[in-house]
Amino acid sequence: MTDGRSAADFAETVGSLLPYLRRYARALTGSQTTGDNYAAATLEALLEDRSIFDADLDPKVALFRAFHVIWTSAGAPVAEDETAIGRSAQAHMAKLTPNTREVLLLYTIEGFPYRDIAAIMDISQQEAEELLTIARREMETSLSGRILVIEDEAVIALDLQSIIADMGHAVTGVGRTRDGAVSLAEKEKPDLILSDIQLADGSSGIDAVNDILAAAGEIPVVFITAFPERLLTGERPEPAFVITKPYSEEQVQSAISQAMFFASTETLHA
Repeated sequence: MTDGRSAADFAETVGSLLPYLRRYARALTGSQTTGDNYAAATLEALLEDRSIFDADLDPKVALFRAFHVIWTSAGAPVAEDETAIGRSAQAHMAKLTPNTREVLLLYTIEGFPYRDIAAIMDISQQEAEELLTIARREMETSLSGRILVIEDEAVIALDLQSIIADMGHAVTGVGRTRDGAVSLAEKEKPDLILSDIQLADGSSGIDAVNDILAAAGEIPVVFITAFPERLLTGERPEPAFVITKPYSEEQVQSAISQAMFFASTETLHA
């Protein structure tokens, strides 16, 4: 039994890492609700049995390892009663090599080195490296579609367009403001939205996305922000896919590929 001080320290440590676990869980499931449910289940398990938190590991690694105990025991990437996006994702992901998405997200989005991924997933470091190689190969041949970019900085917008084009996707347009983004989405419905938070005229990328989704229905969204923790509280409707500025090309590629599995429009093609 730990004393009150150590229990408080443990709670503070886990609390500081929770936004990153939420980000990972949401990207795996494509859903804020489902991802947060898995994160909550992990916390409940830790409260019941602290032994699943390996104190010999780095705290973030130990937390993600505890999550994977819950994740693998559940055996399903998204709930059976999920939305149309979730059902489409099930069909898309059934074609992937098992564990590749997990390794890809842990490496590119969360920044874990191979040795930590091995500890988290209870596999060898060599297997982690092999799974990442497979994930990259499968990502190159995955679904492609139309992407709307919402970004007010010209250099970043050009960079994102280049990454998107190199992946084989089409850019429907670049919106620099809330109204501009909404107008572009009305002209051509995208399969995915890649959005900054703060836009040129002081408007919000979040508001732009909400306007688009209200009119067009379910569309996967990837947000790019310098403050990801502000979008990972679980206190209000929040995105499933979040990457941090400054981003790397591989982070953008990974987030787009993961999100594309949750797109459900007929314009997607393999």
